[in-house]
Amino acid sequence: MFDIEEIRAQWAKQRPDIDTRPMGLIGRLVRLTALYSDEMIKNFAKHGLSAASFDVLATLLRSGPPHSLSPNQLLSTMMVTSGTMTNRIDQLVKDGLVARIPNPDDKRSVHVQLTEDGIKKIDAAVTDHVIVQRRLVEGLSQADQATLNRILDKGLSSFDR
Repeated sequence: MFDIEEIRAQWAKQRPDIDTRPMGLIGRLVRLTALYSDEMIKNFAKHGLSAASFDVLATLLRSGPPHSLSPNQLLSTMMVTSGTMTNRIDQLVKDGLVARIPNPDDKRSVHVQLTEDGIKKIDAAVTDHVIVQRRLVEGLSQADQATLNRILDKGLSSFDR
């Protein structure tokens, strides 16, 4: 593991004219994100899922019964191209975790719906996912988590302008 403050100290020697405080903050966020992602990916793999397939299945599950959305509705929740979404859906259909069903409101289109196997798989994966996430943040008190959420929301809001 690398020491962010050591990196900042090296920059201070080479470029004392620059303020590396943002580098320290962003470096910590990037490192923590990578560590958290690695742990969550291990959990997805335990359930035979990738992060991408987990995302699609979890989106369908949280949409509520009948756990069915149009491909465009799925696409709007994820930052991927329509081609990528089609590939994800194709793979999940092949794995028997989702099915394409006729859209009841428009016979020219389809909805993507969780199958019984899909519901069982994603329900188990989500249960473990929440346990993993809880473990990942257990070093932060509830108050620390609330403060960090407020600070991160403030940072995110600067992109919403």
